[in-house]
Amino acid sequence: MKPISILAVILTLLAACSSKTQDSPHWTYEGEEGPEHWDDLDPSYAICGTGIHQSPIEISSTNEKDLPNIVFHYESSQVNIFNNGHTVQVNYDVGSYIELDDVRYDLLQFHYHTPSEHMINGKSFPAEIHLVHENMAKELAVVGVLLQEGTKNSAFEPFINNLPAEKSDVKDAGVKINANDFLPSIQTTFRYNGSLTTPPCSEGVSWLLMTTPVELSSEQLSELESIFEEGNNRPVQPLNNRSLEEDSTP
Repeated sequence: MKPISILAVILTLLAACSSKTQDSPHWTYEGEEGPEHWDDLDPSYAICGTGIHQSPIEISSTNEKDLPNIVFHYESSQVNIFNNGHTVQVNYDVGSYIELDDVRYDLLQFHYHTPSEHMINGKSFPAEIHLVHENMAKELAVVGVLLQEGTKNSAFEPFINNLPAEKSDVKDAGVKINANDFLPSIQTTFRYNGSLTTPPCSEGVSWLLMTTPVELSSEQLSELESIFEEGNNRPVQPLNNRSLEEDSTP
């Protein structure tokens, strides 16, 4: 009977550990659980403080090159939308992808931050869209689109008109959206190796930030800002001698 008793104890401990790992530690964008303290909240977040390839960054001095273009293969998707407490996200329908250096990255989801997370020559923007992709090796590539005030942009209406004001489950809003319409007409990019901009801040993310911002009206930007009034952007991180390249040709 004694071995059975020991086994029961071991299984109980394993179950307890498993339960703890399923509940991610709480984090925020301000105060004692804000970005300056993410690495202290849980051992799995340690790289938020110790990492040397963190995102976002400020774009300033770049190496201009004729880089292979990103090939976009975006189709329309249902607006499967939800508020996760940190951002509003749309889980994209299967089938849309980009090709980068002959590697396919499938579009998983997009979400936004306000104000922008990346800066250009010290300038911040009202908001930033992140289109998150993954390849067969489970490597991530994120296309970032900076949003600035200008004329009304109808392409964003299916998203903006269905923003959940509070934390929510995924809901099909009953409308479609095409992420291709989010992109600027000039599709050159800044490129660098970075990380997730939220815990656990995992590194090894290929960042592709559009050099040309996209315009939204002041009313549309206000709708985005109203969901997270205190902002939901991580401050810029040190470049730490990383290569920062700018595609010089469309």
